[in-house]
Amino acid sequence: MASVSSHLAMFPGSFDPITFGHLDVIRRGRALFDEVLVAVGRNPGKDPLFTLDERVSMVRRLVEQLERDEPEGSPVRVESFGGLTIEFARQNKVSALLRGIRNLSDLQSEIQQALTNRQVGGLETVFVVAGQDFAYTSSSLIRQIAAMGSNLEALESMVPPLVLEELRRKRADHHPVLERLVEGDAMQDEA
Repeated sequence: MASVSSHLAMFPGSFDPITFGHLDVIRRGRALFDEVLVAVGRNPGKDPLFTLDERVSMVRRLVEQLERDEPEGSPVRVESFGGLTIEFARQNKVSALLRGIRNLSDLQSEIQQALTNRQVGGLETVFVVAGQDFAYTSSSLIRQIAAMGSNLEALESMVPPLVLEELRRKRADHHPVLERLVEGDAMQDEA
């Protein structure tokens, strides 16, 4: 990988939806790098609750708020991408990938991905350990609670108010992803 004059970290993910844990990783990245690129990706293997445009919009709004509330950190930009993470990183002259680790399961899969990214693309990965409040928060867990939980206020400690409102809207609209989660749970109960 070519040398760089400034250090740009890319934090890739689907952010479906973005959580306080994701924002914690962005906050930490702002303290470590000259700039952070939050790369909101399309994963063809996943059935997203939020469209790519909705996810990018939520991330941008929350990052803007973070930068207003904490102006001393490095700048953050938010972009969407499709295809391979490593190719998008090359196009943007990224110096390192930024990843959050919540637990040992994350560590195992993230190390495998980091080794592949280094081997294939010559790109290093920097890990930050999640704060203890975020160790068990995941977007998939949030989608499950949004689909099956009776009280969405239970998510207040996991997602920002903006995301909570969007989850309420998806639930009121009977979004197919949430409906499938409910149906899948009902089928497991019958088995």
